[in-house]
Amino acid sequence: MNSALNLENTWQPLCSAADLVAGSGVVALLGGQQVALFYLPETEQQVFAIGNCDPKSGANVIGRGIIGHLQGELVIASPLYKQHFRLSDGGCLEYPELNLPVWPARLNGERVEVRL
Repeated sequence: MNSALNLENTWQPLCSAADLVAGSGVVALLGGQQVALFYLPETEQQVFAIGNCDPKSGANVIGRGIIGHLQGELVIASPLYKQHFRLSDGGCLEYPELNLPVWPARLNGERVEVRL
């Protein structure tokens, strides 16, 4: 079997569950790329993993954004230009041409894992 295909469904440990802060973001490195992790214990999917680099400014700040609901979507507001990105798919509500990468994320015991 092709090893590239195996990587696509591999869950990669990223950090400890103790590193997460409920209702807030933390940033971790995934293969040299910054990933913002948001822990929302009151939602069905408790952990969201989204790119930390704001595509409008180029700054790594998404992990410092504010979580909220807008237009029926769970979003993160960029702290610089205040545009809103859906945590589900990384799409920007104000600028449809902008988006952030997202990874499936889960809590597995005391580990936070993302699927590559």
